[in-house]
Amino acid sequence: QVQLVESGGGLVQAGGSLRLSCAASGSIFSINTMGWYRQAPGKQRELVAAFTSSGATNYADSVKDRFTLSRDNAKKVVYLQMNTLKPEDTAVYYCNARVVAGPSANYRPLEVWGQGTLVTVSS
Repeated sequence: QVQLVESGGGLVQAGGSLRLSCAASGSIFSINTMGWYRQAPGKQRELVAAFTSSGATNYADSVKDRFTLSRDNAKKVVYLQMNTLKPEDTAVYYCNARVVAGPSANYRPLEVWGQGTLVTVSS
């Protein structure tokens, strides 16, 4: 079983910063992609930032100058440093990963979602 455990959400004032963490665990052979999505009330879930399978990063245009994605491959953790937060960043943020999961006799691709962590930015 593969799980994503998130932390770092909370309440912050506009202009402030927050760092989200997502740790992958379980029988993981490899992580192909890993990143963050968010869903605001009444809106579709959207990509915020993610590592591609090649290690490149994709950012939503709305966050690319303010958010920074990083990772610790050894720990299987991805971070999202969010600076200059705006009220419109308020959303539930979900970690997402596409992995190859074990056991070795039956490797299989999986898409895994975290439980979501709420980020609220007050004005």
